[in-house]
Amino acid sequence: MISIAIDGPAGAGKSTLSRKAAEALGFIYVDTGALYRTVGLKFSKAGFDTELNCDVNEILKDTTVDIRFVGGEQRVFLDGCDVSEEIRTPIASMMASAVSAKGEVRAFLLEMQRKLARENNVVMDGRDIGTVVLPNATLKLFLTATAEDRAQRRYDELVAKGTKVTFKEVYDDMVQRDYNDSHREIAPLKQAEDAVLLDTTGFEAEQSLELILKTIKESI
Repeated sequence: MISIAIDGPAGAGKSTLSRKAAEALGFIYVDTGALYRTVGLKFSKAGFDTELNCDVNEILKDTTVDIRFVGGEQRVFLDGCDVSEEIRTPIASMMASAVSAKGEVRAFLLEMQRKLARENNVVMDGRDIGTVVLPNATLKLFLTATAEDRAQRRYDELVAKGTKVTFKEVYDDMVQRDYNDSHREIAPLKQAEDAVLLDTTGFEAEQSLELILKTIKESI
């Protein structure tokens, strides 16, 4: 099976671009960030904030996260309910960063991700796909852009969905997530030594997709 690992900071466009690249290649797309957002949402619904002052395993014990492909699109279910839209809010974003720093959560989701790659040709994106989840991936890409550029993209996306948010809120969230993701003790965000760096600052979505597909085709 062929596995394409795409890592990078929040707001780099990994989800959208990975999904489109997978469609162009005829591969399965796996949005691992959505899995962590879903777990984060579970803790938020249970009344906890980013401090996670609780027994993490006790919460996970009664948690089910499922990926289902509906019409070729990945949908994420929490305890049987489709939360694919709900996990895209700023609070879900911050909670995702918090739970992803917990080894118990990473272990909870790790085998699910690896099983998908063993059984399918996949494009999988996240923070530690090339370094931890799929260290032997066929190709590793590290997708990035400036914090300002990434915040503007995320802000435009949220506004288009009708979410009431300011650019400053999105930018501050982006900067905080960058710090949290790169400084956590377990599986911190970093570029794998054998990953290809792709900086899309100033790129339109189509330009970024062309760059990714060109890199994949030249490599495999």
